[in-house]
Amino acid sequence: MPRAFQNRFSTQYRCYSVSMLAGPNDRSDVEKGGKIIMPPSALDQLSRLNITYPMLFKLTNKNSDRMTHCGVLEFVADEGICYLPHWMMQNLLLEEGGLVQVESVNLMVATYSKFQPQSPDFLDITNPKAVLENALRNFACLTTGDVIAINYNEKIYELRVMETKPDKAVSIIECDMNVDFDAPLGYKEPERRPQHHEEPTEEEGDPSSYADMDMGFRAFTGSGNRLDGKKKGIEPSPAPIDPSDIKRGIPNYDYKVGRITFIRNSKPQPKKIIDDVMQFIAFSGEGQSLRKKGRKP
Repeated sequence: MPRAFQNRFSTQYRCYSVSMLAGPNDRSDVEKGGKIIMPPSALDQLSRLNITYPMLFKLTNKNSDRMTHCGVLEFVADEGICYLPHWMMQNLLLEEGGLVQVESVNLMVATYSKFQPQSPDFLDITNPKAVLENALRNFACLTTGDVIAINYNEKIYELRVMETKPDKAVSIIECDMNVDFDAPLGYKEPERRPQHHEEPTEEEGDPSSYADMDMGFRAFTGSGNRLDGKKKGIEPSPAPIDPSDIKRGIPNYDYKVGRITFIRNSKPQPKKIIDDVMQFIAFSGEGQSLRKKGRKP
């Protein structure tokens, strides 16, 4: 039977996983959180004690010296029995029907927690913090060292609680908690290939070599293929351009800042062309009529 020592609830139960819970109702929701199901006698005993809310409990397996913390979801279990999520039984190293010590505790409110995913598959989640925040709504507290299980997109992800502040066991009900992640277990950083810096050749490194380069433009120097598939004859390569043939442009010495000069033709025009332009008269042509004009009287 439950015992009270200075307003503290403490008793032993035989624990079973939620899948062993009898009844037509599906209680798979218990597996998605960190709360247990206790018998009605526990509620009766707790109501007589000055227990602070929310009700939090410390679970201890005395045979393996393993412990964790949890909340309570309902008081509908058979007398002497409590039902735990499967991940919680694994942390406590409990088998079906094993004895667990249940004690009421008061925990500090969490301010920080760090988790380590137990598989690199957790990195496939687009927004892991949002997924974890939504899953932790079904939990009442966290204990450093526990490996909790969350269900997302019909897949179970396990995360180890690496650190909690301000204590090793904290309450996460109605709290503002910062969440951080360690690298997943078995995760390897992608290897970065070293970049090979090629040393410049003599032609690239020596600026004087640019003077020996042929800077002249060669039109239509590419090669082509015939549509009929025949090979065209070998054509002689174009003769190299003599640097003396390249004429340098004449700068505009009359340039002034703020003025744009358009040079239409920098070469002097022949006199004949200039005379033809000067003799041009617009609309000076003669027209013809389709009908012959009648003679005027």
